[in-house]
This record gives sequence, structure tokens and C-alpha cells, in this order.
Amino acid sequence: MLILAGGLGKRMGGNIPKVLTRLRDKPLIRYTLDTVKKSKICERPSIVVGSMAELIERELGPEYEYIFQKEQLGTGHAVMVSKPKLSGKSRNVLVLYGDQPFITPDAIQSLVEAHNRNNSILSMMTVAVQDFQDWRESFYGFGRIIRDKEGNLASIIEFKDCSEEQKNIKEVNPSFFCFDSEWLWQNIDMIKNDNAQKEYYLTDLLALAISQGKKVSSIRVDPKVAFGINTPQQLSWAESFL
Repeated sequence: MLILAGGLGKRMGGNIPKVLTRLRDKPLIRYTLDTVKKSKICERPSIVVGSMAELIERELGPEYEYIFQKEQLGTGHAVMVSKPKLSGKSRNVLVLYGDQPFITPDAIQSLVEAHNRNNSILSMMTVAVQDFQDWRESFYGFGRIIRDKEGNLASIIEFKDCSEEQKNIKEVNPSFFCFDSEWLWQNIDMIKNDNAQKEYYLTDLLALAISQGKKVSSIRVDPKVAFGINTPQQLSWAESFL
């Protein structure tokens, strides 16, 4: 299991890694790690860290394996730098985030169960919102889920690459993935940064898997399960959820 925690969180206004921002009595990433432990899916997650990595390691201690991402070039890049340490170590690779504290053990277990049951190469969670008002405005900047006429997953378009019409799509991508590890490590280096952000998007692996004719699947989770924290306002909403 990989937990991505390399972001600085400039919009939070602090000078610490975003995942160390405190929500009530503990850092954001502790919520994710506690949930992983309860899910019993992985005994020792790996955590991708970046700037000020030593602060995260000091907070969390030696219980976890740390993977250093020197440059923050996107979620795909974070997984790329994990390949040397994780390749060949497990059947599946689950990707979670240290700034989405409301992920639940049930959601993690359901994703892995669906992935194994369907013999998928890639499985993911999606969220459908009624609108982008109130606390749900946090999802407006998420990538949009594109489906074909039969309702099957077709692709994910990151928000900054969306057309105005695509921005109206209300099924979004919280970026929780489960991958067949052999396929992931064979294909992760194939994604490109030909996009508005010049970043390597992990989400591009969906279109790649589909183009190869591979089996992909999804489960839908409650929006609050996927709620992420990037701003003081979102932190305030998170406190109200608690």
C-alpha cells in the first residue's frame, strides 16, 4: 500500500507538510493510517514523502517505510519513484492519500474485494455529488469520470484539462486506486506529462489499461469518505463532520 504525502499544502498557509496539519487532536495522515490498520489490508504501508520529509518521519516513527520524492511532479510521479522499492513485493498496490482523513475501512475493503472479484487490472473509487455547493464545492476541482454509452469507465479528465461541458459532470475522481502490481510496474513509466499542469497523472493509467483491453472496475463511495483538505475552509468543514 502506498500513501501519498509529499505535498507542502501552500494553500493551508503553514510551513509544514500538509499531512501534518492537525484536525482536532491529531495530524491528517494519522486518520488515514489508523483506518488502514483497522482495514487489515496492509500491515506496513509505504509513505511517499517530499519536502520536510524528516518532520513526517519524526511524527510517525519507524513503523512505516518512507519513499522520498525529490520533486513533486504529480501523483503518477510519486508512484514512479516507488517502483524500485515496491516492485515484486505484493500482488496488488493500493494508493491512498494522507490529506483525505475520512476514508473508511469498509471503503478500502470494498475496493480490494471488487478488484479481486472482477480480476481487474485497475479498480478505483468514484464519487457522485448532487451539486458543487456548500462543502461539496471541494469536489469541483477533482477530475471528471468519463463513461461510454454503456456506462463503462472510459477515462478521467483532470479538471484543468476539462472543457466547460465536462466541468458539469458530477461524477468525480477522488484518486483512490487498486492496481495489479505486475501490470502497474510494467506500465507506470508509460504515462506522459502532456497536460496543462505538466505533471504525471496517475489517472492516465485508466485510459492506458482500457486501450490495452484490460479489465477495469469501479465502486462508488459516499462523498464525505473522499473529502480532501487543501484549504483552511475545508479544514473547518472537516471539523464540522467530526
